Amino acid sequence: MSEQSGTDPVGTVSRVAQAVKAAETATGVSRAGLIGISVGVLAAGAAAGVAIDRMTVGRSTRRRARAELDAEAPYGSLRGRPRTVAAADGTELYVELDGLGGPGAEPGRTGQDGRTGRDGAAEPLTVIFSHGYCLNQDNWHFQRAAFRAGARLVFWDQRSHGRSERSRSFLAGEPAGIDQLGGDLKAVIDAVAPTGPLVLVGHSMGGMTMMALADQHPELFRERVAGVALIGTLAGNWDAVTFGLPAAGAKLFRKVAPGMMKLLGRQVDLVEATRRLGTDISAVFYRRYSFGGKDVDPGVARFAEQMLDATPIDVVAEFYPVFSVHEKTEALAVLRGIPTLVLTGTKDLLTPPGHGEVMAEQLPGAELVLVEDAGHLVMLERPELVDRHLAELFDRAARFRGAAPLPPVGEPA
Repeated sequence: MSEQSGTDPVGTVSRVAQAVKAAETATGVSRAGLIGISVGVLAAGAAAGVAIDRMTVGRSTRRRARAELDAEAPYGSLRGRPRTVAAADGTELYVELDGLGGPGAEPGRTGQDGRTGRDGAAEPLTVIFSHGYCLNQDNWHFQRAAFRAGARLVFWDQRSHGRSERSRSFLAGEPAGIDQLGGDLKAVIDAVAPTGPLVLVGHSMGGMTMMALADQHPELFRERVAGVALIGTLAGNWDAVTFGLPAAGAKLFRKVAPGMMKLLGRQVDLVEATRRLGTDISAVFYRRYSFGGKDVDPGVARFAEQMLDATPIDVVAEFYPVFSVHEKTEALAVLRGIPTLVLTGTKDLLTPPGHGEVMAEQLPGAELVLVEDAGHLVMLERPELVDRHLAELFDRAARFRGAAPLPPVGEPA
């Protein structure tokens, strides 16, 4: 007999087949086409649970290996002082203060000049990290470990992600949007770092959040932002991304994906069940779209898989449409003159390096770093290199705003 996970594989496959048929009717695309190109929607692939069940022995071995990695890996274990911050619509955002902003500290406390503390010494930078789509603040594990000794660090979970509350406005019927995320970031800054020099670090959707903030509050960048890091992100033209697919496949995916996402967002219990059945399939998918190299630490790969799996399918569906309408190229002008790092992996299939090059062209003086053979989760795949470039950015930022310099980069935990 095959292993069970509290789910009937035959019944699950039947329900998935019905869902695919509904999507076929709604989109006008053939069933084979839907299944073939919906690689990002795990339900169809995971519905191959019957086939997976035939590999019982190998599947058991992989489960034991995953359990051992889960027990031993320290990734995501670092914690700071928790706070909650209310967004404009009342959504409670989960925030952690770490480093000099950890227990007993008061981030953003400055003297009258906004640059010095009460003892007259130059104030440290406050570094705010914004994570990407389907992730959470723990994806900055290595950066948290490296910089907690010398800077005020602020980590937060974007709405509906991680430990933050599900978006109240979305539940009330309003669509999600990057501009709303920019407002959330401003709420976090106002609550935990109301004064003093800031460095904003964003990955993927987190970088887009920062661009929205620049568009909404250019005065913040003129007066307080000392440095910006745009990691694996883009300013617009999302629909040109091919996801590493042939041109025809990418075109078909863009046509079908929005309708498929809506459908799956309404089939939460079904999709979550098929994700559990399709763990091995999803792991292959996650690895392809997260990392560029083949020598990634298995513990790191498993850590990324856990974060992605922890994001409910209805949250995936909630945010997927926002990327097509994201266009903040003009907002990059607000960053000009501010020390800026643009960093992306050369094998990033979600925010390809060409987008980083376009952003760097809009930002004279920005440092452009293309990390050879790295994928989308470059801060996990190549943490030492990312930390080194961030440390250099922080040094430039401290000089730019007259802030206290950071000590040497610490060792990752």
